[in-house]
Amino acid sequence: MNLCNINHSFNYETEKLCRLFLPFEKINILDYIEESELYAVTTVLQNEQKVTAELYINGKEYKSEKNIEKTKEDASKVLERAIAVCLYNCFTNATGYTAKWGILTGVRPAKLYSSLVKSMGQTAAEQYFKDELLVSSEKVELCRDTSVGENMVINKSTPNSFSLYISIPFCPSRCAYCSFVSHSVEKSQKLIPDYLEKLLIEIELTAKIAKQNGLRLKTIYIGGGTPTTLSAEQLTAIMDCVKDNFDLTNLLEYTVEAGRPDTITEEKLIAIKNGGATRISINPQTMNDAVLEAVGRRHTAKDAENAFILARKLGFNNINMDLIAGLPSDTAESFKSSVDQIINLNPENVTVHSLSLKRASNFNKNKVEQFSNDGSDASDMVCYAKKALSDAGILPYYMYRQSKTIGNLENVGYAKKGFEGYYNVYIMDETHTILACGASAVTKLREPYGKTIERIFNYKYPYEYISGFDELMARKAKISEFYNRYSNKT
Repeated sequence: MNLCNINHSFNYETEKLCRLFLPFEKINILDYIEESELYAVTTVLQNEQKVTAELYINGKEYKSEKNIEKTKEDASKVLERAIAVCLYNCFTNATGYTAKWGILTGVRPAKLYSSLVKSMGQTAAEQYFKDELLVSSEKVELCRDTSVGENMVINKSTPNSFSLYISIPFCPSRCAYCSFVSHSVEKSQKLIPDYLEKLLIEIELTAKIAKQNGLRLKTIYIGGGTPTTLSAEQLTAIMDCVKDNFDLTNLLEYTVEAGRPDTITEEKLIAIKNGGATRISINPQTMNDAVLEAVGRRHTAKDAENAFILARKLGFNNINMDLIAGLPSDTAESFKSSVDQIINLNPENVTVHSLSLKRASNFNKNKVEQFSNDGSDASDMVCYAKKALSDAGILPYYMYRQSKTIGNLENVGYAKKGFEGYYNVYIMDETHTILACGASAVTKLREPYGKTIERIFNYKYPYEYISGFDELMARKAKISEFYNRYSNKT
């Protein structure tokens, strides 16, 4: 597709808008008009104070225009929004598909909602979402409900707070929809001992740096990959290292992502419990065995149920379970059954993801076309999940969106009151610093009294992490450099 942007430079914004409707299309951005089988033209007519959009698709032409109104708002934002609305109208007319999030393409819609409520009040903020961003009433309500839980968690962070993330990038096998950096243990078992040796060193150094800069640890998240791919002894070594080196007196939450039910054993759960974890995730993704097989999960729904029951028996009283809406071969009725089965297990947390087909996933590599423009089944799935979970007292508390998501939908965390996942909110809201250890981990430094964000990237793959470890450790000095620059500013 050629995207021809004339008299303006809103290339990123217009490309994102096109991807709502054409998630896998290669988009060439031009500053002149070049016709092709599929192309769009957006134009700013400065003399007429007007913007126009034209879309040429399947031999048909669609047009939309909008006058640029004078307001107190930043002129560039008004112009950007007008272009997006015109382009959106063209695509909607061409496809018959109306996105429930309208022209809003941001990752954190609830954060934007809360910001607007603070600046203009709830009524005006919600009207802005509907009238200017074309967001549906259903999604505005979701923002409103989610912001309550998010704000409660955010308010428990202070300028010197931080969270710790530890990456275990190994899995028993790779799921077909996965785009995370994870290695099947069948192929990478030999890397694990060297990886863990380096990881423990990095954890210890990170703790020293946190102490030197007067940081207070609020949450810990051990994720992956699948941390329970490791043995009980290996999990104990990591958690003992955390316990021995970090001050845990201010800790609000300690999560270990148990993830795949086929990796969960009583011995590992005991090790996690003894290590100090207060929250775990057991993630079936679906309770339909045929769908599990289709996506390459080597466990059954019964395995997930048994893992949950075992965790309860061992005293875990804060358990999250994940579901994915829109998996191949799943149906709205099947997904509803999965939701009902999860509710019957009575977990404290449920996270409902919408299928996102990233470039690295096997679905996308194999060119399996899973995206549907209307996304009606996936939309029905997430709507049912919200109602059923809310009726059961499991309420939305955090939300984020990804690109190339089926139906242009969202990912939502639900929790019983008092069991909200703190780390989930802090990482998505960028509330405070996240110090990260392990391969593919990204340290995200947040200015204590401001909004500046800086990142330190670890090597992506375990073999790179091991071979480049000395260089990686040198990068850790940037943490103290950052706090030396910003900690005294108020």
